[in-house]
Amino acid sequence: MAFQQQAINAFSTKHLHADLRGRSVRGGMLTLTSQGAQFLIQSVATVVLARLLVPAEYGLVAMVTAITGLGQAFADLGLSEATIQHPEISHEQVSTLFWINVGIGAGLMSITAALAPLLAWFYREPRLVNITLVCSLTFLIGGLRVQHDALLRRQMRFISLAIRDVTSYAIAVPFAIVLAWRGASYWALVALPLTLNFTGMAMTWLMARWVPGPPRRNAKVGSLISFGGSVAASYLILNVTRSADSILIGWHWGAGPLGLYSRAYNLLMLPVRQLGAPARAVAVPAFSRVQDDPERLARYYLRAVNVIMWVSAPIFGYLFVAADPVIVLTLGSRWREAAPVFQLLAIFALGQLLMDATVWLFVSRGKSLRLLQMALVLAPIMIGSYALGLPFGIRYVALCSSIVLLLIFPGILKFSFRGTKITLRRLCQAIRYPVLLCLMGASSGQVALHYFAPRGAVAALLVTALGFTLGSLLSLLLPQMREDLVSLWSLLARSRSVPSASLAEIVS
Repeated sequence: MAFQQQAINAFSTKHLHADLRGRSVRGGMLTLTSQGAQFLIQSVATVVLARLLVPAEYGLVAMVTAITGLGQAFADLGLSEATIQHPEISHEQVSTLFWINVGIGAGLMSITAALAPLLAWFYREPRLVNITLVCSLTFLIGGLRVQHDALLRRQMRFISLAIRDVTSYAIAVPFAIVLAWRGASYWALVALPLTLNFTGMAMTWLMARWVPGPPRRNAKVGSLISFGGSVAASYLILNVTRSADSILIGWHWGAGPLGLYSRAYNLLMLPVRQLGAPARAVAVPAFSRVQDDPERLARYYLRAVNVIMWVSAPIFGYLFVAADPVIVLTLGSRWREAAPVFQLLAIFALGQLLMDATVWLFVSRGKSLRLLQMALVLAPIMIGSYALGLPFGIRYVALCSSIVLLLIFPGILKFSFRGTKITLRRLCQAIRYPVLLCLMGASSGQVALHYFAPRGAVAALLVTALGFTLGSLLSLLLPQMREDLVSLWSLLARSRSVPSASLAEIVS
């Protein structure tokens, strides 16, 4: 009887509707705080490891992770999204999905291990054999945690998720640093995600307090697998698109240039992940709960994008201007060649956040086939942009990909919004003021950097910050800009002070 009650509590979501908006915003703030803590820990890892290791060592690991990252997208077959999105789900269904995920993880581990000699031949680097064999373990670990993690997210248990994520980083990062300090070379970079995933898996099991039963043929998981399969295929294609630049650079230019490119990319993706993860953790379950109310879904989406842009646009605008001092202070002077790549990818990163938001929209509405269609169209265009810049160096790979993404982005958005009450006009209204603040701040920061011509990375960082701040403050002279900020602050304040308010009351 106790087990049955535990199962009911694990799968039911009816109690979430009473305060969905308030729960979403508070959960987002909590998750954002957790991501801030993770960001600090990861920043320490980035700064320390970049001074203990050389670009070629990063390049070696990037050659493998560019390939294994493709399998990560397919590792859960999209079944975590199916568990989160489906309105009603049972213990038997989730148990069956669990064993499917474990089987997929074990299969991908075996396939990756078998491909190790092929990767070594492709990149002309024999050390990749052992690196690939060790990295393949992440697939099995991932398969063991997929459904438990999905249940935590379905229940919007953001405190548990925050504790798990911060603790995992607090264990994995010091371990990797000690390995690098003791001369483990690139193995420190291999150990970091492996330790992180294993710790996360163990804590997820403890927190979910759910034990899977045996798989059942009559569990009625066909629709879930169909939905998840389309999502997984889409994620796989999107990951191929994102990894193709690293694969091409490693094949054409070798470990050194790939190390520079991958460090610039990963350093820039650090804030993207810290911003995107809490937004996704809140958005997908919240959007799923209101998928039958088009206008409410539109308001949720537009408000989510508005919040994301207010937080991210100024960050990436500043990083675009201050690319060189940021790279030198974070990674060291020997990484300076990565600064132009970092600057150009700042444009790409901002677009990536908006792209992720469209993916949440597809998943939460159950439109997995349309997501797959978008991925199939996007992949050849973006991979072609990488190939176009490849002969000219890593800087031009970043330049071409950023330009092409900007050109095709309106079409992607229009396709994503079909069947909803979201339009490009409403989206532009939601993001125009944070984008304007970003542009004014970046322009002012660039002028200050050019006019004062500071010597030294610290001085350049401070001058850029002062210029960016001045431009941002000037933009606040616009009454509409201030009104948008006040509206955002009011939303956050109401969600904290009126936890029992209904969803309609908070949104209206």
